[in-house]
Amino acid sequence: MFAGGTDTSSVVVEWGLAELIRHDDITRRLQDELDRVIGKNRLMSEEDIPNLPYLQATVKEIMRLHPVVPLLIPHESIQPCEVAGFYVPERTTLLINTWSLSMDENSWEKPQEFRPQRFLDSTVDLKGHHFQLLPFGAGRRACPAMNLGLLNVYLMLGSLVHSYEWSLPPGVKEMDMNESFGIILYKTNPVVSVASPRLSPELYESLVHY
Repeated sequence: MFAGGTDTSSVVVEWGLAELIRHDDITRRLQDELDRVIGKNRLMSEEDIPNLPYLQATVKEIMRLHPVVPLLIPHESIQPCEVAGFYVPERTTLLINTWSLSMDENSWEKPQEFRPQRFLDSTVDLKGHHFQLLPFGAGRRACPAMNLGLLNVYLMLGSLVHSYEWSLPPGVKEMDMNESFGIILYKTNPVVSVASPRLSPELYESLVHY
């Protein structure tokens, strides 16, 4: 559970940073929320998460646009059944294409665009209650590391965006967004970026001597 909740979490955060570097307006809106709730004299904590709706919306959009496990974990039918008119024999291996669900134009407006605001007035959550968004699966076979993974993502992404300005290295004009498909959907090439501190200098000094 710890492996599943940490490795996939880091992949989500990397995709998130890549999208935020590409969308400066979204980054500014997220930083405004973080500054308003946290300020610039302390780091983000777990207690801040409920007060950061735009961060939560951003994480939902990252997981929608870049589902880390695009086909989820294989399941097997325990008895014959019929699903949407299709007969499924007993002991059939079943794969759920969450990427396809996330790209469905019947469920999402302009699904290929990175638009966290789509979740601000939406009741759609990440925990398997809405079948158009299933990054963790659903039901009794949902990911057991779901809560740990979400907490990791909120804290890592929120802290990185709150604590630093992120930009492309000099001479690089565009973020590489190529994907390497597998059980986990990694970036083909890791994010390479420049981080500049944006909080109180004393705060960074206190962390060095912690």
